Amino acid sequence: MLIRLQKYLADAGIASRRAAEKLIAQGKIKVNNQIVTEPGVKVDPLKDVVVCGHQLVKPAAALVYVMLNKPKGYVTAVKDRPKVRTVMELLPSDLKIKPVGRLDKNSQGLLIFTNDGRLIQELTHPKYKHEKEYLVTVDRPLDSGAIHSLRRGVKLGEGLASADRLVRVAPDQFRIVLHQGWKRQVRRMCEALGYKAVALIRIRVNKLKLGDLPLGRYKFINKTDII
Repeated sequence: MLIRLQKYLADAGIASRRAAEKLIAQGKIKVNNQIVTEPGVKVDPLKDVVVCGHQLVKPAAALVYVMLNKPKGYVTAVKDRPKVRTVMELLPSDLKIKPVGRLDKNSQGLLIFTNDGRLIQELTHPKYKHEKEYLVTVDRPLDSGAIHSLRRGVKLGEGLASADRLVRVAPDQFRIVLHQGWKRQVRRMCEALGYKAVALIRIRVNKLKLGDLPLGRYKFINKTDII
């Protein structure tokens, strides 16, 4: 089956389709040892040899989607680290999948894993505005000014971090929905207002809810469960 070169590159997780078109136009892609600069070229994944720079582009494997309820104490990393527990230890070792985004070591909740490069690009790029929802507990009751600031926006190094939606569920607890994906964003928003997030649980990514999946357990899902 012939497919367009940029789609083949995107399906293999090399880059988004638009970024793949740029790589092709820049002459960085070879097909059967010939530089290709036209994105409309079609390739046969079973016969043609495609190289990006010095990297052989392998045909996409069967797409796999997994959700995990990450416990505290695990780092979101693919490679093993000495004396550090990673989330990959909680999944079958034969799965060649990557986490979509991350949760810091002291956070818990929903993590998605897949080998679908296009989905990873879409879920992690803020321009697509896919929502992430968190249940946050802070070290003392939030005053009305802090709630207002979280809704309106808190200045961080990257810019203004604001909640798409925020609902207070207890004096010291709230649910917050974001589409931005900055490092430790929720914790830093709290810290900027003088609070410490003592518990942070991601409970939803786009359509997919954590639900009653037990802590430390995983299950296979479909792409349609997510987007």
